[in-house]
Amino acid sequence: MKTKDEIALQHYIENHIDAEPALLQELQRQAHLTLLNPRMLSGHIQGRILKMFMQMIQPQRVLEIGTYTGYSALCIAEGLGENAQLDTIEINDELQTKIQSFFDKSEHRHKIQLHIGDAETIIPQFSYNFDVVFIDGNKRHYIEYYELCMQKLNAGGYIFADNTLWDGHVIDHEIAANDYQTQGILAFNDHVKNDARVETVILPVRDGITILRKTAP
Repeated sequence: MKTKDEIALQHYIENHIDAEPALLQELQRQAHLTLLNPRMLSGHIQGRILKMFMQMIQPQRVLEIGTYTGYSALCIAEGLGENAQLDTIEINDELQTKIQSFFDKSEHRHKIQLHIGDAETIIPQFSYNFDVVFIDGNKRHYIEYYELCMQKLNAGGYIFADNTLWDGHVIDHEIAANDYQTQGILAFNDHVKNDARVETVILPVRDGITILRKTAP
C-alpha cells in the first residue's frame, strides 16, 4: 500500500503532465466499477509514457501481450502514426465485448486489431515482424513470451515489459518464496540481464517497466 507521500507525489505528477483523455477517464471509471482488479490497468502516468515512447520510436507494427481493459492499447495507438498497426492479445474472452466497445469509441480504432486467445499460440502465427512489443500478460510466462517475441522482433526493435518490480516483491524474499508470479518476474529479470542480444534498463515507474533494445539476432 502506498504511503501518503507517495500518493501525494503521484497526484502532483498527474497534475503536471498531459491530461488523461476523456475516453481513458471513462475506461478507468468503468474498470473500478465492474472489475475485480482495476489497478491492473496502466493508468494515467504510464499511459502518457507509452504514448510518448511510441511517438519517439515511430514503429510501424506493435504487439501487445495482455490487453486487459484496452487502456494501454489505446495509449499506444494514440502515439502511432496513421499507417501503423497495433496487434493486441487478450486471453480472457469475457473481456472481449468491453474491450472492443472502447476501441470502437476511439479515433484511433483503425490502428488496433484485437486477438482473443493464448499469446503463446497466436504469436507464431503472425506472418510479419514487429518494431515494438509491450509484454503485460501472465507473469509466470514472461520468459516464454519474451523468447517468442524476440523471434518476431526486428533488429533495433524494443520490448517493454511491465510490472518488473512487482510492487517491490522482487526484493522481498519471503513473498518470493511463496508466490509464483513473483518467481516468474524474478526469473525474467535474471534472464534478460544475461541476454547478450539486448540492452536493458528498468524504469522505476509505477510497478516497474523494463525496456529492452534488440541489438543482435
